Amino acid sequence: MSLESRVSSWLDSQAIDQETKESIKTLQSKNQEELTESFYKDLEFGTGGLRGIMGVGSNRMNKYTIGMATQGLANYLNRSFPNEEIKVAIAHDSRNNSRFFAETTAAVFSANGIKVYLFESLRPTPELSYSIRKLKCKSGVVITASHNPKEYNGYKAYWDDGGQLVPPHDKNVIDEVNKISSFDDVKFNGNYSLIEIIGEEIDKQYIDVLKGLSLSPETIAKESDTKIVFSSIHGTGIKLVPRVLEAFGFKNVTVVSEQAEPDGNFPTVVYPNPEEAEAMSLALKKAAEIDADLVMATDPDADRVGIAAKNKNGVFQLLNGNQTGTLLIYYLLKKWQENKKLDGKQFVVKTIVTTDLIKRIADHFKVTSYDTLTGFKYIAELIKELEGKSKFIAGGEESYGYLVGDSVRDKDAVASCAMIAEMAAWAKSEGLSVFDLMENIYRQFGFFLESLKSITRKGKAGAEEIQEMMVKFRKEPPSSLGGSKVVKLIDYQSSTEKDLATGKEKPIDYPKSNVLQFFTEDESKISIRPSGTEPKIKFYFSVNTKLDDSESVDEVKAKLDSKINTIISDLGL
Repeated sequence: MSLESRVSSWLDSQAIDQETKESIKTLQSKNQEELTESFYKDLEFGTGGLRGIMGVGSNRMNKYTIGMATQGLANYLNRSFPNEEIKVAIAHDSRNNSRFFAETTAAVFSANGIKVYLFESLRPTPELSYSIRKLKCKSGVVITASHNPKEYNGYKAYWDDGGQLVPPHDKNVIDEVNKISSFDDVKFNGNYSLIEIIGEEIDKQYIDVLKGLSLSPETIAKESDTKIVFSSIHGTGIKLVPRVLEAFGFKNVTVVSEQAEPDGNFPTVVYPNPEEAEAMSLALKKAAEIDADLVMATDPDADRVGIAAKNKNGVFQLLNGNQTGTLLIYYLLKKWQENKKLDGKQFVVKTIVTTDLIKRIADHFKVTSYDTLTGFKYIAELIKELEGKSKFIAGGEESYGYLVGDSVRDKDAVASCAMIAEMAAWAKSEGLSVFDLMENIYRQFGFFLESLKSITRKGKAGAEEIQEMMVKFRKEPPSSLGGSKVVKLIDYQSSTEKDLATGKEKPIDYPKSNVLQFFTEDESKISIRPSGTEPKIKFYFSVNTKLDDSESVDEVKAKLDSKINTIISDLGL
């Protein structure tokens, strides 16, 4: 459909309100470039749902694009569960329009005869995942754009296991959404007798479940005064993280007051993303003021957490997502072992772009380690597949998302904050700082250093440029990187692994995904992946070496940093 046809379909539709039509006419007369960006395509309902800039138009997050998505999901639910009561749960974050979008979603579901549990106010994404299983829902939706800038919002769809949609449901829902050709097909007028407001009762149950994850209550009792600084970065974390920390027994938690109020404009940060040092700056300042032991901050929907602690020089230093995941899984496996809970029937999971240091640790504890594609839905799918056969301990991804236990089926920063705090308290009881523990792990298992380089290319032209980059790397793979020969190429789009020395290929058992990985003789790993939720292409670098007792962490890190910089240069970035 042409741009003009899309614009006309909105202006001519009886279902579109007059205010929206006036906004479109204003764009026609005053901002043709924005009109093009708003209508040049339909906002794609992908395998995770919707995410985009808020505004009028087919390529924007608004009442109508959300209505079509919900109608498609409702159609699929009604087709999948005939003659059954269908229930869904809906939550939302602190972003602008999130409550309105959540209520719109609830209205459409209820208009299709579906029972809706709608949270009374903002709630963390992991609580939505928990509530789906607790309330025996067939599906669920959370309105969030995670850590994207304030202009964005999103719509994440879940299935009855509490995980995001995976095959075949993801493609089937997409097909149903794509069948909707007119806003007249969307039932916007809700049946409010089918909408039930939920809140505190689910909060209490969820907190009790998370409290049951604790492995060292006696250590927390001993170290209950551990100084913790927490920031919710204007998001949903404020609802539950302080309460869960208190439930675990931590008595000295300082909340960053400037960022405690939920606010979709995120006034104190450029990006509400704990991966960004700038977003953590107020928390680090507070930590320095009170001489804290641990700093934690969650993103707007509280599924990701960033942490910081004092390094050997007494300066607060951020840890990256790989380091936090390593510390967390090391602690969990060590305590499971000490508590004599390991019997060979447990497993951990990480994504293909997450540090392989986690696999080395799992191997040491004789715990099975699995790799999945990027996206927590794949971890959730594996948990479901192995249910009753093997016990899930924890999983994580380098982008600051972790899950402990299987009551939730998406990354959970609320649980992670509690368990990270427990890990730090345990280290303190052993006379170690968080960084001392990290160094001990490096010396035992090897020093792994990871880095991420993201290149942003916005709009239609940017999307095309990103695809051209992937085509080039497939056609012309590098022969060496960082001074080491490239020996293996894995292409997850063609589901093949190629030995570059012999040219032999073999199939790999992963879902198809637009990801490339290069492996070198010295065990460096370089992964290239266009983001599925942002206008970015991401380059992941992982290098490693032994860390002898005679070497300092700083010296070896400098060498590995230099190696990553050489690889970046070799790739022409």
